[in-house]
Amino acid sequence: MKIVTYNIQYGIGLDGKYDVGRIADAVRGADVIALQEVTRNNPRNGDRDMVAEISEALPDYFAAYGSNFEVNIGSRLENGRAISTSFQLGNMVLSRTPIHLSRNLLLPRSRSLEAMNFQRGALEALIETPLGFIRFYSTHLDHRSPVERQSQIRFLRQRLLNYALEGGGLSGIPEIGLPDLPYPEAFIVMGDFNMLPGSPEYVELAGRPDHEFGMPLTADLAVDVAQRLAVADLVTWVDPDRPDDKSRYKCIDYIFTSASLAKSLQRLWSDRDAVGSDHLPLWAELG
Repeated sequence: MKIVTYNIQYGIGLDGKYDVGRIADAVRGADVIALQEVTRNNPRNGDRDMVAEISEALPDYFAAYGSNFEVNIGSRLENGRAISTSFQLGNMVLSRTPIHLSRNLLLPRSRSLEAMNFQRGALEALIETPLGFIRFYSTHLDHRSPVERQSQIRFLRQRLLNYALEGGGLSGIPEIGLPDLPYPEAFIVMGDFNMLPGSPEYVELAGRPDHEFGMPLTADLAVDVAQRLAVADLVTWVDPDRPDDKSRYKCIDYIFTSASLAKSLQRLWSDRDAVGSDHLPLWAELG
C-alpha cells in the first residue's frame, strides 16, 4: 500500500503558476492521498474550485473534503434567487476504495492580532485497506505559534486514542437499518504539521528517544515513519522566495502511524522533483 501527503498551496507552484494537472500527476498511483490547502473561490488562485478540479483530474479516486471555514466574498440576489459565494480552505482525502465515514475535526485556535491566523483542521476518513480498516487524517497545523500547535496536537492525539470510546463521526446506525462501522485502533496521520523534528509539539505526539533504548513504541504515542525507518536529510518544504537556497529547506510535513502499524512500514521518501507547491509530496509504503 502506498500513501502520500501533499500541501498543495492552493495550486501555486515554485514558478508562481497555478497548475492542478502537475499536482495530480505528482500523487497519482497512491492508494490513499492526503492534500492540504485545498481551496474554493480563493482570490490568490483566480477563484478556482480546486475540489472539483482535483476530482476531475483523478476521476478513479473516491474523495472527501473538509472546509475549515467559509468567508462570504460576494453572495448576492440574482432575479430573486440567493447566490452564495464563499472562500473556503481545507483538507482533502482521496482513496482508490470507498471512504466509509469521514468528519472534519476543527483544531483549537486563538485570535491573532498581527499575523493572519485561520481555523485549522484534520479531515478523518475511514478506509478499508489491504492491512484492514484504517483511519486516515489529512492534517494542517498552525504556522505561527508552537504553543498553538502543541494545543492542536493534544486535541488531535485525544481523538486518535479515544476513537473507539467516542465513536468517530457516527455510531449506532443499526437503528436505521445500516450495518455498524468498525472502530479500528489503526490510524495514519499525515500532512503539514509546521513543526521541526524533536520540537515540544512533536514530542507531544511521537515522544522523545530514551538515552539507552531509543524511541519508545507504545500504544499512547504515534510513530514517526521517518524516525522509525531512520530516513535522514528529509526535505518537505522549499522556500518559494529562495528555492535554490538549500539552507532554507525544511522537514515540516510528516506521516505518523499508530504503533500497531509500525511493523508494516517499509519505505518513506519525498519527491524532490515536484514543483507544484512550496511543499513536496511525502510518500510512504506499507506492506
